[in-house]
Amino acid sequence: QVQLVESGGGLVQAGGSLRLSCAASGLAFAFSSYTMGWFRQAPGKERMFVTSITYDGGSTDYADSVKGRFTISRDNAKNTVYLQMDSLKPEDTAVYYCAGNEYISIAIMSAMNAYAYWGQGTQVTVSS
Repeated sequence: QVQLVESGGGLVQAGGSLRLSCAASGLAFAFSSYTMGWFRQAPGKERMFVTSITYDGGSTDYADSVKGRFTISRDNAKNTVYLQMDSLKPEDTAVYYCAGNEYISIAIMSAMNAYAYWGQGTQVTVSS
């Protein structure tokens, strides 16, 4: 049974930084064959794409709202994907979800329905 477990969320002041981690286990195939992504859901809003990374880390994609501030990376040896969040803004406040699936086409890496596996989410709160 695939499990994705996020950690690293918390409360931070505007302008601060946080690093989220997502550890994968129970995978049917090697972690290095999974495209991974981060999504977020603010109160009263739909879940939205934040960023994604290909199975080999060779390509990434970012939502316009986080470009230049957030960085996704992965360590395939540790079965872990990271989200470094800098220059945080109050509007970044949301529950952040890790998601994954095997070999998602680059063209649809931002689509929620491309991901089969989801974590339980971690809360990020940015105070003004």
